[in-house]
Amino acid sequence: MPLPFGVYRADHVGSLLRAKPVLDARDERDAGKITDKDLRAIEDKHIAEVVTSEIDSGLRSITDGEYRRAFFHLDYLQHLDGTEIQGQMNSTAASVSDFRPPKCVVTGKLGHSKAIQVDDFLFLEEQIKANGAESKLTTKVCIPSPTMVHFRNDRTTIDERVYPDLDEFFEDLARVYQEELADLYAAGCRMVQLDDTNLAYLCDPAMRKEAEARHGDANVLVRRYAELINKSIEKRPKDMTIGIHLCRGNHRSKWFAQGGYEPVAEVLFKEMNVDAYFLEFDDARSGDFSPLRHLPPNKVVVLGVMSSKKAELDVKEDIVKRVKEAAGYCGQGIDQLCLSHQCGFSSTKEGNSLSYDEQWAKVRLEVEIAKELWSDA
Repeated sequence: MPLPFGVYRADHVGSLLRAKPVLDARDERDAGKITDKDLRAIEDKHIAEVVTSEIDSGLRSITDGEYRRAFFHLDYLQHLDGTEIQGQMNSTAASVSDFRPPKCVVTGKLGHSKAIQVDDFLFLEEQIKANGAESKLTTKVCIPSPTMVHFRNDRTTIDERVYPDLDEFFEDLARVYQEELADLYAAGCRMVQLDDTNLAYLCDPAMRKEAEARHGDANVLVRRYAELINKSIEKRPKDMTIGIHLCRGNHRSKWFAQGGYEPVAEVLFKEMNVDAYFLEFDDARSGDFSPLRHLPPNKVVVLGVMSSKKAELDVKEDIVKRVKEAAGYCGQGIDQLCLSHQCGFSSTKEGNSLSYDEQWAKVRLEVEIAKELWSDA
């Protein structure tokens, strides 16, 4: 079966280890030593370099590595009108286990007074053209799922004076996403990935219980999230691909949740109107492949069976075996699958515990495996 536009047999979630000069420049900006404009110029230089590295490694879905972000979600969400980030954007935790990420709270009416990702998208397009490979590649924009504005909040952090009725909150939240997708499409973007930890967190019994204390019945919440995502993307043109990525946390090679996809699988695959699923499957925490039996024949899963959390290379034979095992649950077999690492290499600016060279070796191995598994890789 043909893949959705912008999805490739050897694909990736989007974030890459930050170049040290970018990290240093961000710290200098935060300390008031350089301006936002100075920081962006340094980011531009190193994003141009990382695009070349992506292309040289065989990737065809091109991102900016999320070099302009400290967190995969907050740096985007803070630009929505009516939001505020509470907590420190720079981690001061003594250890990974002590880490508590800041969160986005709602203090006013949600709005979208300006495009958020368009300038970054256009810069990426320029870098692809500079490499002379625009006809073979796709610029992918990764943005947090709209559920990221709700899941960690409760009635104390979604201002009840502004939103006494949460139905209105969800309507406004969907609308601001519709407007951002419209701006991206007008700029030429045709592939957007929504990054969503929350649906995967609702597969973890302990986190599910905590979510129910905030939001009520988890099964109702899953369906509400599917409705929110569907509403957010319902106005996108037919030639814009929407993917969604689920994982259970990815901070400095650590995870936060566990549990197979079964609690959300039917809603995820049968009720959510996305084109592709980027799913974490790198170890036993993600359960087995049986939830893939719910995958409709017109959709694909980018199977995250390789690991971005560890430095050592995955064993090729093991990856091939796992992909073939997963294919047994898909109605269209291996044609409905692609390959990736379970998450990005740097969902937060600190990055996972591996080196630059180890990261690219892992990407090259992924491309090599994909070419063995699929004739159209």
